[in-house]
Amino acid sequence: MDLGLLARALKDRQIDLAAGNTTDGLIPALDLFVLEDDRHYFPPYEAVPVIREQTIQQHPEVAQVIGQLAGSISDQEMQQLNYAVDGQHRDAPEVVHEFLRAKGFVQ
Repeated sequence: MDLGLLARALKDRQIDLAAGNTTDGLIPALDLFVLEDDRHYFPPYEAVPVIREQTIQQHPEVAQVIGQLAGSISDQEMQQLNYAVDGQHRDAPEVVHEFLRAKGFVQ
């Protein structure tokens, strides 16, 4: 089921519990909360770059830039960015550009 629909079903008390992503922007917007997975049932969900070796050979600067991005965004920041796109219906490239500018990656 779409995560947005799950969040709304929780808020409307149509369901009591749902599996989702901690970075879902509707969690704080709908005053929901994330339960701790103290038994580690769900594996961590972390984005990683996948790049062809040929691309890195031709453009070594790509590896450097990606290395700078590593660890530069928290779950809470991602949640805020997702809310800007999903909850406020803002343009995703604009939201990303604002984030990268705030972090000092672009001007």
